[in-house]
Amino acid sequence: MARPLEEFPDPILDVEWGELGAVRHAAKLDQVWHADIALGYPIEGLQDDYRKRAAAWLGESDVVLDLLFKPPQRNALAGANNVIAVASGKGGVGKSTTAVNIALALADIGAKVGILDADIYGPSLGLMLGVPPNRRPEVRDGKFFVPIRAHGIETISMSMLVTDRTPMVWRGPMASGALQQLLRQTLWSDVDYLIVDMPPGTGDIQLTLSQQVAVSGAVIVTTPQNIALADAIKGIEMFQKVSIPILGIVENMSYFACDECGKRHEIFDNAGGKTVANDYSTRLLGEFPLHPLIRTNTDEGHPPVVSHPDSDVAELFRRAARLTAASLWETAGQQAEAPTIAIDNE
Repeated sequence: MARPLEEFPDPILDVEWGELGAVRHAAKLDQVWHADIALGYPIEGLQDDYRKRAAAWLGESDVVLDLLFKPPQRNALAGANNVIAVASGKGGVGKSTTAVNIALALADIGAKVGILDADIYGPSLGLMLGVPPNRRPEVRDGKFFVPIRAHGIETISMSMLVTDRTPMVWRGPMASGALQQLLRQTLWSDVDYLIVDMPPGTGDIQLTLSQQVAVSGAVIVTTPQNIALADAIKGIEMFQKVSIPILGIVENMSYFACDECGKRHEIFDNAGGKTVANDYSTRLLGEFPLHPLIRTNTDEGHPPVVSHPDSDVAELFRRAARLTAASLWETAGQQAEAPTIAIDNE
């Protein structure tokens, strides 16, 4: 006996489509099943695979399956539907590299994407996206920035407003004010996802973002080292205190794969990201290797998702991006508005 399509487990989330509200219409016409499915994550490249899976689930030789990408409607910020913070407890773990490549991967699989550099003191997105050092965003009405387009996504960063030799010698409130300006005065063009590349740590910038914007969720980036994991846990705890869902953990520098022997060498310990994800009931979004494509190409303004789209590294980022969007879809509705921050001694 065929099972109803509402009970079909989503291939990304392993949650029934009925529970996710994905099945808009399903009926058998002229002995062939027709179904309209609305998924809350980008669907580019999934049509044939999902059609075959659905046919097998229904016990049919074929189905007519129409997939629709319908991200959660949060309207978190003017011109930006969902805001995703990419954060780390400490520097040097590849947070900005991860943010850039996940943003590009989301665009590659069918989403409209923007990325904002919230690291006021050490902005780097311009360099990573190949924006020329002397290029400045257009200003409208004397105060609104038009984000610069790079590799198909929209972006804004302090690095695009000052020279690369200008240090931000500002106190915390000044940096927070600069972030608020970037958030409120950038003319995003109704992007599905605005990725916010956070500075490392748990300070003023993080609290400002939490207070000013209904952040849809956070991605925590770490490495397998114990010290990095300890700081990642602090970041998770901070976002939980301000009621921002943790969408998952990205573990960078997980291993080195030898070109000659193909053996996987876990240089900085192993499974740390997975352990933290399990401890906090969230997902491991991906384990990324030590690979020249990730560091060198991104540093040169040609991230692997766009410079080497057929590489294994690019596919890892696409999987992580799709899982990030799917996790956001699953947690949609947990947070209705920007929280009020209360500091206690616990």
